[in-house]
Amino acid sequence: MAADKRSIGFLGDKKQREVLEEDLYSGKINTDEKLLKRAEELDINLKIIDHGEKIRNLGKVLVGEVKIRATHETKRKRIYATTNGYHQVELTGSEIQNVKSGQSSIVIFGNKITKEIAGKSLQKHFKSKISLNEVGKIFQKVMEDVAKATPSVSTEYDIFIIHPQMNHKQAMELLRTSIISDVQELEKWRNELKEDMLAKRRDIQMASRIMTQGEVGRVKTIEGDRVEVILSEGVEALDMNWNVLAGSGDIIIMKMEQPSPLNLGDLVVIEDENLCIKKNKSSLSCDIILCKSD
Repeated sequence: MAADKRSIGFLGDKKQREVLEEDLYSGKINTDEKLLKRAEELDINLKIIDHGEKIRNLGKVLVGEVKIRATHETKRKRIYATTNGYHQVELTGSEIQNVKSGQSSIVIFGNKITKEIAGKSLQKHFKSKISLNEVGKIFQKVMEDVAKATPSVSTEYDIFIIHPQMNHKQAMELLRTSIISDVQELEKWRNELKEDMLAKRRDIQMASRIMTQGEVGRVKTIEGDRVEVILSEGVEALDMNWNVLAGSGDIIIMKMEQPSPLNLGDLVVIEDENLCIKKNKSSLSCDIILCKSD
């Protein structure tokens, strides 16, 4: 199994993106320089990455994958292959949509021009009876031929060769269990990513509520450097995980940074992001987050 390492992102007007993609994937654009020039003409920004991993070695099974990212979902086309068997699997997210199976074949993933060039190169170099090492060398030539003809493919590529001893029935069972395990890992990764994104979104939403200016509350009691403060209307105190510890009318504990004369009822404020007593600007501190209420 062989695969290049390039992925290209197109950023800009949808219609102009489609024009550029058609020029690239039909073979009109055949060098990196022409791609960059055409993108500039169409006012499209390109994000080109040349270190992607499109194939993986799972020991007795090789996996190749191409991805298409849509606005709300990622579609994947994968091939799981081993001696005497392969499965082509189409996924939307982590849901299997379609499976095609076979025993022996050469399968090419890619855009129109990639498939066309790779097919011609295989016909040119391939022989009926050759060893696995010779197949590897032919795949190298194919990858080099494709990279010379289209900038949609990188000059760098990966090649894996495996040859476990098994019959077709054993191959199909191994592939079945490998796919189930691999898709479960994908689902787990997607769920973890979703949870992480939701947590970050919540962090952003909550951070916008953090007080940087305004009235916090009034002094209730004073014991040395320990100050009890009654929270004002519209103010609440949260811990570092955004859990509410106290709301309007509740008491929280603050600490005076330096000894200072205070009176009961003194107003506690945040001014220019500094927590202090309003009348004399005496600094206070607390180990909680002061926020505006919802």
